[in-house]
Amino acid sequence: MRPIKVVAFGGGHGLAASLRGLRHCEPALDLDITAVVTVGDNGGSSGRLRAERDAQLPPGDLRMALAALADEEPGHQSTVKLMQHRFAPINNPDRRQSDVDRRTGSYDPLAGHAVGNLLLLGLMELTGDPVEALQHAGWMVGARGKVLPMACHAVGIEADVRGGDPALPDDVVTVSGQHAVAVTNGHVENVRIVPASPPACPDALDAIRDADWLIFGPGSWYTSVLPHLLVPELAEAIVASPARRLVTLNLAADNETAGLSVADHLAALHWYLPALRVDTVLADAKWVGEPDPVHRAAEALGARLVLAPLAVADGSPKHDPESLGTALVPVLGVDR
Repeated sequence: MRPIKVVAFGGGHGLAASLRGLRHCEPALDLDITAVVTVGDNGGSSGRLRAERDAQLPPGDLRMALAALADEEPGHQSTVKLMQHRFAPINNPDRRQSDVDRRTGSYDPLAGHAVGNLLLLGLMELTGDPVEALQHAGWMVGARGKVLPMACHAVGIEADVRGGDPALPDDVVTVSGQHAVAVTNGHVENVRIVPASPPACPDALDAIRDADWLIFGPGSWYTSVLPHLLVPELAEAIVASPARRLVTLNLAADNETAGLSVADHLAALHWYLPALRVDTVLADAKWVGEPDPVHRAAEALGARLVLAPLAVADGSPKHDPESLGTALVPVLGVDR
């Protein structure tokens, strides 16, 4: 039988957890994995490279996806370790806080940058093609799948936030930038990308059309998951794809979704892409709380709710890749 073609959407730690979970489906399932990564990051190293080098794409989330798909062979893992290495400030090897030493005011241009971010930036500048650059970086780590950007160029993320200005708790203000939206303490009422219609990555569109499964989440809902639904070409391909669709829910709310119930997370998918239909919603039984509202929210999308233990054993709100993989096998392999 041919491999099951899976496209996973997201960014950052959430997408990395999803990809590691998919890797743990082996050898039970033969998967052909494609990661489609959001390109709105403007914080930390990626933000600096966008501002200082006019980077075509923010590399941080792309790097993390490559690391999650890397082969376990020691040589490849050594390359991953190098790519994940982050430069510390000069004379402060234990500090990871900033590129500016607040005691001396000195500027360290490498401090805070991950080696892999610089590598991807160099490959993109060398090849002029981010897909080719990611393909080469994937070869360097023996990636067991492809990593693609959701759009051909970096995008901005904006949100209308009620209480975004603490001095005006009842007013709605515009918060600009992925990082600012992610850490806002107000209530996000609407989110959008800038420009509103960026060119989608053609290879990502092809992968969506050919997929057997499309997977959304876990991850920061407004800044990692929903942006894919806001790229018109990508949204059109997602709706038109013959693939089944799976949503993996987060284990806890973060700043940007404070006040949203688990059911509200699912309702947001319909709000931003009303034509989206979902087949399965996967959630952790312990973290989901009262299941009835989540069941109803899943049914409103056309989905069944599957509850399974997904969290790490120490009780923190982090997905355990092995547990996630165990839960994914019977879902993705339903027809096998």
